[in-house]
Amino acid sequence: MSGRDDSAPETNSEAAEREAAKQRLLAQAEAERVPLEDTTRAVPDRRWRRDQR
Repeated sequence: MSGRDDSAPETNSEAAEREAAKQRLLAQAEAERVPLEDTTRAVPDRRWRRDQR
């Protein structure tokens, strides 16, 4: 329940605000994205395996 009537038509200003917010979120996500080349591979910690024997 979002608090608004889904059957009511959206006004142009609401649609513009929604689109602007979407673009801001996409721009922020792109700015915070870490390129694949910059990530490091996880090295498994195998100490627990020695303890299980």
